[in-house]
Amino acid sequence: MNLINKSDLKYTYSWTAIGDDDPKITGKPDSTLLSRNEGYEVLPFINRFAEKHSFKNKESALKAEKMIKEFLPSDIRSHKNVTSWLEDNWSKH
Repeated sequence: MNLINKSDLKYTYSWTAIGDDDPKITGKPDSTLLSRNEGYEVLPFINRFAEKHSFKNKESALKAEKMIKEFLPSDIRSHKNVTSWLEDNWSKH
C-alpha cells in the first residue's frame, strides 16, 4: 500500500514519460536509474523506500523526497545507490 500519493509531493515534477520509460507500458519505473525530476519515477521509489523501512507517517516519506530533491549528489542515480545514500544520510537531514 502506498504511503503517499501524487498530491502529497512537495516539489514540482514532470509527469510525461517518453517511450519505453513509461511505467504504464513497462509495468514499472526505470529499474536502473532514478530521474529525480520525473514524478512517475520518484513517487513509486519513495513508496518502496517507505515500505522497506516500515514508515507509518507521510512526514518520513516527504523527508525522503526532500533529501532526493535537495541533497542527493547528482552522480548518484541508480535505485540501489539512491537507497543506500538515503539510508546512510538519513540522520544528517
